[in-house]
Amino acid sequence: MQIKVLAFGIARDILGASEVDYEISEEISVGDLKEQLMKKYPDFEKLRHLAIAVNTEYVQDDLIIQENDEIVIIPPVSGG
Repeated sequence: MQIKVLAFGIARDILGASEVDYEISEEISVGDLKEQLMKKYPDFEKLRHLAIAVNTEYVQDDLIIQENDEIVIIPPVSGG
């Protein structure tokens, strides 16, 4: 199953691109995807909080990802 992963800020730097097609072998949850990304890109573990949006909506880790979903990785932001 293929999904599109978009990344912004430091997440883009970690992935090495602002958009990648990511192949997953089975239906997985957002939490499972986070774990896979942290294994493949260990620098993600340095981020304390990582928000995920699926098809333009912020989601919880238990959401099941569907084929052709667009996943957006949103790193923590700072400022005042």
